[in-house]
Amino acid sequence: MATPVPLRRRPVQQRSAKRVEQMLEACAALIEELGYDGVTTTLIAERAGVAVGSLYQFFPDKRAVVQALTQRNLEHFLAEMERRLDEAHLEHWWDGADIAFDVYVQMYREVPGFSRIRFGDVVDLRLIADERDNNTVLADGLAELIVAKFGIPLEAVRLPVAVAIEIADGILDLAFRRKQFPAEAMITEARTVVRAYLSGQLTKAN
Repeated sequence: MATPVPLRRRPVQQRSAKRVEQMLEACAALIEELGYDGVTTTLIAERAGVAVGSLYQFFPDKRAVVQALTQRNLEHFLAEMERRLDEAHLEHWWDGADIAFDVYVQMYREVPGFSRIRFGDVVDLRLIADERDNNTVLADGLAELIVAKFGIPLEAVRLPVAVAIEIADGILDLAFRRKQFPAEAMITEARTVVRAYLSGQLTKAN
């Protein structure tokens, strides 16, 4: 799944790669503390222990740093999904929905900054890739994992996975962003609704 790289230039030397990683870690910590609007490139550079000019060597602006951070979070999510799918022996592919919820909630609680920007929708609905919205990028990544794991055609899963992502995103929005209801209760509701949709709609196809 190809996504654009927001870096002005890729770090070639190990020292440069480490510096970029420090910037991303600093950005994540600041977003956790201040939210996206409270973060500036100056603050990121100060927290990372680098000069602002060094930051601009790799990133044109704050948005690009956050875009890189969001892409890293997406890669972490998909890699963890792949690992857990490999370890689990699922009877049906849609049983992976519970794994997706587990990984998402764990990241929400443990990955700095993720609770504030998630997969970028708080910043821009097309933060990860200009030509696709963030949920579509996520859904396509999950669909590709399912195809590789279960050996079923992409066209059989791409639409239902996309719909499931939108359902889950809408329900979790109540829990995490608007805080209208207790988070645990809404997570349970999201799991129930998504599993019911996937198993009910797709039993006939398997």
